[in-house]
Parts: sequence; C-alpha cells; structure tokens
Amino acid sequence: MKVLSCYTPYNVNIPQQTRFCSEEARLFLQNCNNFKQLNQIHARIIRFGLTHDQLLIRKLCQLSSSYGKMNYSTLVFDQLTVPDTFTWNIMIRSYNTSGSPEKALLLFKDMLCHGFITDKFTYPFVINACIASNEIDFGRLTHGLSVKMGFWSDVYVQNNMMNFYFKCGNIDDGWKVFDKMRVRNVVSWTTAISRLVACGKLDTAREIFEVMPSKNVVSWSAMIDGYVKHNQQIKAFDLFERMQLDNVRPNEFTLVSLIKACTDLDSLKLGRRIHDFALKNGFELGPFLGTALIDMYSKCGSLDDGVRVFGLMKVRNLATWNTMITSFGVHGLTNEVIALFEEMEKANVVPDAITFVGVLSVCAQMKTLEVGQKYFSLMTEHYGITPILEHYTCMVELYTRTNELNEICPLGNTMSLSTKENHYVAELLQENKLTGIDDIDKFINKHYRNSNLSELVFDHSTISTQPIFNR
Repeated sequence: MKVLSCYTPYNVNIPQQTRFCSEEARLFLQNCNNFKQLNQIHARIIRFGLTHDQLLIRKLCQLSSSYGKMNYSTLVFDQLTVPDTFTWNIMIRSYNTSGSPEKALLLFKDMLCHGFITDKFTYPFVINACIASNEIDFGRLTHGLSVKMGFWSDVYVQNNMMNFYFKCGNIDDGWKVFDKMRVRNVVSWTTAISRLVACGKLDTAREIFEVMPSKNVVSWSAMIDGYVKHNQQIKAFDLFERMQLDNVRPNEFTLVSLIKACTDLDSLKLGRRIHDFALKNGFELGPFLGTALIDMYSKCGSLDDGVRVFGLMKVRNLATWNTMITSFGVHGLTNEVIALFEEMEKANVVPDAITFVGVLSVCAQMKTLEVGQKYFSLMTEHYGITPILEHYTCMVELYTRTNELNEICPLGNTMSLSTKENHYVAELLQENKLTGIDDIDKFINKHYRNSNLSELVFDHSTISTQPIFNR
C-alpha cells in the first residue's frame, strides 16, 4: 500500500500548531478549495492521529473523488480497519459518479463478503451502478437482497428499483414495482411517467399522469416532451395550455421541448410565441434554451433571428457554437462559418467532431482544397479528434469538386463522383483509419489512377479483409 506523505505544501495557509482536533479538521475540510489543500489537511489528520474519525475519512474520500482523485480516495478508504456502513456507501457512490460503476459493484460484493451491514441507502447506490454498467442480472440480485434485508418497503429503494427496470427495457417488471407500491411520492409518479414515455408507452403514461394526485413541473414537462419526441406536437401544446390553466410555471426544459415541437412543425409563428413567452416570464437565454432557439430559427427560415439570439447569449456551450456554425453552413454562408470557428477558438472553446463536420462541409462548398486540408490536419493533429465517416465524406466531396479525382479516376473528363460513390470512398478511407492528409492523397493517387471505382468498392466489400493500401 502506498504511504501517504505528510509533506505540507508551502502555498497553503494552514497554521502550524501543537494541537489539531477533529472539529478543526472538519472546518478546514469544509473550506478546502483544491487537492493540494486536501493533501495538506490529510497530512495533519495523520500526524495528529485522527484517522479513526470516520466522519473525517468520509469527507476526505468525497472531496478527493470530486477533484478527480479516485485512487486517492481508495487509498484513504483502504486504511480503515472497520469502515462503517455510511463510509462504504460513500465509496460505492463515488466510484459510480466518477465513471467506474464496475468498481462500485465490486466494492459492494466486498462489503457483503466481509459481513458488513447494509442500509436503505446502500441499495439505491448499487442499483445506479447496475444501470450505468448494464448489469441486469446483478440488479435483480440486488432487488432480492433488498427484500431479504427488510428494506423493500422504503420508497427510496423502490423508486430506484423501478427506474432500473424501466431503463434496462424491462417495462413489465418496472410496472410491477410501481403497481405494488403501497406508498408513492411525487418521484414515484414522475419516474413511472418519464420512463414509460421514454419506452414509447404514451397512452399508459398519460393514464398515470391523469390520476397523479399532485402534478409538478417535472411530470408536466416529461409528458409534454414525450409527445414532442413521438411526433404528437399538437398534444404537447394542448397539454402546455392546461399546464398554464393549472398555474404550474414551466421550466427551461418545458420550453425547450416546445421549441423543438415548433421546429418539427416548421412553424416560425409558434416559435416566436414561445420565445416571447420565455422573455416575458423572465427566462434567461442560457445555453440550453438559447441553442434550441437558434436551431429553431435557422430551420424555420429566419437565420437573422438565430444570429440575434446567439449575440444576446452571455453563456454559450459547445452545442451553441456548433449549432450556429451548422446553421451558417446550411444557409450557404461559408465565410461566416470560418469566421465563427476562428472566434470560437479565440474564446478558448475546444471544438469536437461535430464542429469540424460543419467546417469541412463549407470547405467542400467553397471548393478550397488547401483550406479543407488545413482544417482536417488541425482536427486530427492539434485536437486529436479521430475522423468519422462524415469527415471523410466531406473530404471526398472536396477532392471531387476541386477536380482532383477527375484527373485520376476513369469516370470521364467532366463527370464527378456521385453521392453514393462518394460515400463508398469515404467508408474506405475510414476503414483504413487514414488520419493524415498525406495518407489520404496517397490512397487516392494509388487506387484511382488505374482502377475503376465500382470494382474497387465491390472488391473491398466482398473479398478483402486487409487494408486496401497494404495490397
């Protein structure tokens, strides 16, 4: 086991003293702002013999996990001889929230094997780990254990168990859990409605919604969003009107669902009404709402309104930038796409694969081969993004429009590759994992100079199991 250092960083202002009690340690942990401070406080906890205080240990584990130092949390936990149930629970939850649900389940098994007592909080944490790792069989086992240990009557355990079955696609078992609950809270009703909606059981969800004793904004929004996602936009707006009559204030999620409905209906008039409603009721143009509005305005034919929304947004996330870039591209404003991408980089927003699909698409439209090659190289070499099929399709389209393929591909002096053929070529490039412009150029020159494209595609798709360029 790794020995934890008692070294104290000089840049953390914790006074040197001869005594250090649990209350002081808790106060320092409460005001801890970073991992260096945590390390120093832990060193003092060790120095003054406070490692027996499990409240301190739990706080150390929680904080180190929140700083992305799950290995450190594990070291701290492993030093406990007899962790109490609450400490076990903290570690199980921390593993799951840090993206390691499999380790959370292993820790739960370890807890059981060593005879430690579980409580009503243990099982929901374990169930969430089962959902995250898609461990259906272990989830059923956990269900049985919760019944055997006498915790099944707890509504918190039942709600999480119901959510597990619904999310794993077992609608019948999820419904059985809900149907047999003697006591249901608003979470029970809302979970059942939202999960049934997600599974496409809109009629059943609506039946539950109508008999729900106390509807909150979450249940209303779940039902509205369900109608939107399943192409029943008119019912979504009807329910929204009822929601207003019942004096239930919508939240941002409600409005975003309705804006998507406007987009699906291609109704600029309705979209503007929802936008006006948001402004009159004090909703800020945050990343979630603002991005939905930009997308709606662009797709409903009023790009200028979308640009205005983008300009008014104080906070933008990556999806906001991508939506604006894509909107410019769809409307043929190629120069604006490049300018916005450069502005995005200046704002220190790191682009992703979707960003570069938008940028490479306009490079193909502009027929600027060198610019397209520059951005492809920027994507792969600078940002380390692995190309997807859409990127290769853009590049093949770019080569086609700049007549690079026509010079070497025997399809005629003036004939460009068809869309279907472009897609085939892009698939070949992707399957061969060509991430550099030079590799793409070599591939094209080697296989299109003396080959018929249709023969190459047929040969690759039915016979070859090796990369084309290794032949």
